[in-house]
Amino acid sequence: MPIPPPRPGGRRPHRLALIATALAAALLISACAGPPGTNSPGKTADFELSAGTPPAKGEIGSFSWALYAEPPTLDYISAFDYPQNMILSNVCESLMRWTPQLKLAPGLAEKATNPDPLTWVYDLRPGVHFHDGSTLTADDVVFSLGRQMNPDNGAAWAQVFQNVATLTKTGPLQVTVKLKQPDSQFPQYMATAAGVVASRAGVRAAGKEYGTSGGLDCTGPYKLGTWSKGQSIELDRFAGYWGAKAKSGKAVFRFLTDSSARTKAMLSGEVDGGYLIPTESYGALRSSGAGTLYFGEGLSTDNVNVTDMHGVLGDVRVRRALALALDRRGFVKTGLGGAGTVTNSLTAKAAWVTAPEQVRHEAFDGLPSVEPNLDEARRLVKQAGATGKKVTVATSSIGQDVSLLATALQAAGTQIGLDVQLKTIAPNAFTALFTDPKAREGIDLFPETYYDSITDPLDLLSNFRTGSYQNYAGYSDRAYDQLVDQARAAYDPATRFAVEAKLQQKAAEQVLWIPVAEWPTAVFLNKRITGAPTTISYLYYPWAADVGAAQ
Repeated sequence: MPIPPPRPGGRRPHRLALIATALAAALLISACAGPPGTNSPGKTADFELSAGTPPAKGEIGSFSWALYAEPPTLDYISAFDYPQNMILSNVCESLMRWTPQLKLAPGLAEKATNPDPLTWVYDLRPGVHFHDGSTLTADDVVFSLGRQMNPDNGAAWAQVFQNVATLTKTGPLQVTVKLKQPDSQFPQYMATAAGVVASRAGVRAAGKEYGTSGGLDCTGPYKLGTWSKGQSIELDRFAGYWGAKAKSGKAVFRFLTDSSARTKAMLSGEVDGGYLIPTESYGALRSSGAGTLYFGEGLSTDNVNVTDMHGVLGDVRVRRALALALDRRGFVKTGLGGAGTVTNSLTAKAAWVTAPEQVRHEAFDGLPSVEPNLDEARRLVKQAGATGKKVTVATSSIGQDVSLLATALQAAGTQIGLDVQLKTIAPNAFTALFTDPKAREGIDLFPETYYDSITDPLDLLSNFRTGSYQNYAGYSDRAYDQLVDQARAAYDPATRFAVEAKLQQKAAEQVLWIPVAEWPTAVFLNKRITGAPTTISYLYYPWAADVGAAQ
């Protein structure tokens, strides 16, 4: 299941014509290219990817971390965005685990076997304790995954389990999953929040309050401590953890919704660090001397999500025109602080790293140019009879990456004859665009930073299958659906990648979303702490347990 993490940003819709004109001028004179090995020609930008941060030299009593929003819940079945996952990855563990290198490794299951294409057997670690002191059993796994499958729960990860026929306890520490058809994605998603295991007794005792108060009754290196609504969440080190104990006694997550406030807090030492650094703050954090700003593999792409194909965007020529008019290089320079790479691909290149070279060429060669072509874009708009037609783009008010992409899209559309209007949405409501159809009413497009939850291009490309969770525009193509099904059924990576290459080309031809840039993970650590991974593994790996003293 794809996870759409908005990193909302915004600009109030006042004097939009002046704003769009000024930004367009700024974008047209700016340019940027990304790190070596990406799909953008040109020189490298002023950043480089780091494999990690220096390991901690010792323990500390606590550290504080900045978050751009307070999670509405910490129930793992609703872990659909950055704040929830960033906290939960340290408290609740899954059957499998993502490593800091974005590889699949054993988690609560010490072994996963695939005796036939329709069967996955998970053998659990013995002696693992929940935060309430009880011991992990197969019953807890069946119950926890069953919550994801129950349609009454409206789980964000329900689509991961669409091919599951049965989920049964086949031993005190063994669970067997029977599939309706072969599914290459299912075992990979067991390292995400889809595979989280919580105490059956604890969840049942909490009832409807689970995830919003009390404990989470999971098995991670930290347990949920004090939740001060509107202010912070504290995690306390779990002394009974089965693995290496956390290096910090406490991790405190502070909710700082204003991007400038988050930056000031990191510069002053009010908080020790943070992921999801506001792009407009890269320069200040780098030059401050207060700490170090690192960049790592992100598996993330900035794109424009098409949410309505019943109106003017129902004509593919209009979608192509907007893609042709957008100044990607200018956006990377201005919206991503130069730390990014323009792209004509919806999928990150890192997702294809294990694909055969010929297949990678088939996936990327022939994609539309990243360079603007306003004349061709105007011709397409006119040909489609869309000149003067209104297109509404959603934006919000945290960080400049998304807000500037929305405004750049408005500038591009204006230049080719469309009437592009921005609709500002409150930060806490922006996430609803991903979960609530009513929130998307009247919106044609919105900027999105999409991260792959697994290192497989199908994570994103399956979004456009008929009825998929993120198929917001209702795109439906039987041939596309068949290719998705073929890729999902192919356990052999080479076979699967070859089908995914066809999907990538078809998605580009139809401009199902508009690809803009690849965006690395950014993490800031002040001088007193170190050890946090630089990759996007923080979503599903207990990264906070690695954070300790820098000296």
